[in-house]
Amino acid sequence: MYAEFMLDEKDFQRKADAAFEDLKRRMLTAGDEHGFDVEGEAGKLEVLFEEPEEAKFVISPNTPVREIWVSALSTSFKLGWSESRNAFVHEKTGEDLLAVMSRVISQQLGATVTL
Repeated sequence: MYAEFMLDEKDFQRKADAAFEDLKRRMLTAGDEHGFDVEGEAGKLEVLFEEPEEAKFVISPNTPVREIWVSALSTSFKLGWSESRNAFVHEKTGEDLLAVMSRVISQQLGATVTL
């Protein structure tokens, strides 16, 4: 597990909100370029695709376990806080939130998208 310690709820919320704002800003820019929509606020973000096929990805904080969960490509990704990397990280792949989202959006679109 990446979390060397359990963040308290306020600290988690602050880090998650900052991660969501950064992610949303980057995805809005990429969405304009690659033709997908981004909706929501810090409580939950949705990425909506119409092409090449309809799909919806959901990114949401799971406060009780201090993780950010991503539902995309029929898969659930759970990212915990890594103090050493100062980012939310997927334990199995070592990818941070931006890398996970770049990968799944790229897979959905069939084109490289870097957030």
